Formats: sequence, structure tokens, C-alpha cells
Amino acid sequence: MSITNLTFGPVPSRRFGVSLGIDLSPDFKQCNYDCLYCELKAAKTVSKMTKYPSVKDLVNAVKDKLSSTHTKIDVLTITANGEPTLYPVLRQLVTELNKIKGDSKLLILSNGSTIYKQEIQDALLNIDIVKLSLDCVSKECFTKLDRADKSIETDKIVQGMIEFREKFTKDLILEILFVDTLNNKEKEILLLKDAIAKIKPNRVDIGTIDRPPAYKVNPISFDELEQISHSLEYPYINIAHKNRPQFQEYYSKEAIIVLLNRRALSEYDIKHTFDKESQNNLEELIFDKKVEIINNSGVKFYKIC
Repeated sequence: MSITNLTFGPVPSRRFGVSLGIDLSPDFKQCNYDCLYCELKAAKTVSKMTKYPSVKDLVNAVKDKLSSTHTKIDVLTITANGEPTLYPVLRQLVTELNKIKGDSKLLILSNGSTIYKQEIQDALLNIDIVKLSLDCVSKECFTKLDRADKSIETDKIVQGMIEFREKFTKDLILEILFVDTLNNKEKEILLLKDAIAKIKPNRVDIGTIDRPPAYKVNPISFDELEQISHSLEYPYINIAHKNRPQFQEYYSKEAIIVLLNRRALSEYDIKHTFDKESQNNLEELIFDKKVEIINNSGVKFYKIC
């Protein structure tokens, strides 16, 4: 396979720094989901990849890019024109990439559909940052929204994530994309809340549709995303929204303490909701060691000490 068919290039990312993408299915979409919101064209689901680059070609291409670029690569991102865990020799690829990555972190972006399989868990254990999607918990929602391939045992996914978390000591991120009238229903949110509490990821990213989807479905508003973030009752939730509104207000030190006692706030929360004086109050709380900053899988959070 020609190296030119592989998708590489330093890509700026506000969460992970400069990322080098490694596409395991560069020629066409190969995925075990056909999500309604997918930015790729609709395609029949598959249970395995039938055409893919070799480990040797991928590793050589990464070596060439790492040696030729003058930009520091913070993260090597394993992705695919579809689902990367369908790559049949993923564990071997991870082993070889770890040998050449240097100071770069290794990240995979997966839809989470295969996490209950032992061979997939074994491969992912050697990755620095694992980001899994979990749009649904109920079988009804999986059927309507993610449109999973019949080979996927959707009732095993959440338990698979729980088991993986028990073994995985590095950064685990969950991503939920909300679609109007589907997984933003109260029943689905409560199921997600329970699942997240059991999985215990380092961070949860929630968002909605911001690019043209494969099917006719609609996003939810930022206000609803914010309401859902409170309903999930998890301390580290990052709201990803392309056109996040700014409504900067004043918060006293006492009000900031109250807010942070409810849940940690990300640097994006602070930027979009705190006016200048409030940010100064926050800095004073940090100086007084009442508030601390932690870097949670590439996103800064402010929390009570």
C-alpha cells in the first residue's frame, strides 16, 4: 500500500496539543456503527476490516513524519475512517508505536463497541490515553442512534468499560454526543449517569452535532448540554460546543466556593462565565490554597483543595 494513502499531519488540538493522526482505514469507511450523527457518509456496518495498511507501513510513515517535522508532536492519535479497534493487529501496532513515540503520548479514539473483548482490552492497556464513546446505555437507544452491527453485544459494553477501568491506570475519557429526541431523554440520561459513576473515567466530554450529519437529526442547545452536565453529577465534565456562548458574570469568592463544591469547573467554563474580577477572585483562592488546578487528560480543571 502506498504511504500517500495514509492520513498523517500535525493537527493543533486545544485538548491534547499537536496531534499526528494515524488512520487505520484510509481508503473507505469500515465501522461497526452507522451513527445517525456521523460526519462520514452513511455506510453498511461491518464486523471486521477487509482492507487496511500493514503495521510496517504505518510505523515507517510515523517514523518519517516524526523525523521530518520541526513541530513537537504531543500526541500520536490512532483513529480510523470508521472504528480503529477493528484493525486486526492493533496490539502489535500499539507495541511498535510505543517503541518509536519518544516523549509523545499515544491516544486512541474508539466508539467503545468492542471494549468487552479481552483482546481489545489487552491492546488498549498499553495506550496512554483511551477515549471511548458512550452515547447510549439502553438497547433501544443503541438501535436507534448508534445503529450497531449485529455482531456487537451492546448489553456488554458498559460492563466491559467498568472491567477495563479496573485494569487501566492511565487516562480514560468518555465521550457522549447528544442528539435531540434520542439520548437526551430523562431515562437515557439517568442510565448514563449510573454507568459513568461505575466506570469512573478521568473525564467525561459531552457535546452535540456541530457538523453536517449522515442522517437528518438535530443537535441540542448549549443550555441543555449544561443542564445535562449537572444531571450527570460527575465532578469532571467538559462541555464541547463549537459556538459556546459567553455570558460572563461576577462571582465573589464565596460564590466560587459554592460552585466548585458542586463540581469542578474547566478552564473553558471559567473563560466563558467568569468576568475579569471573578477570575481575579479565583486566582486569590488559588494563592490561598483553597482552590487547586489539576490537568485532567489534557483539560485544566479548578477544584476545591
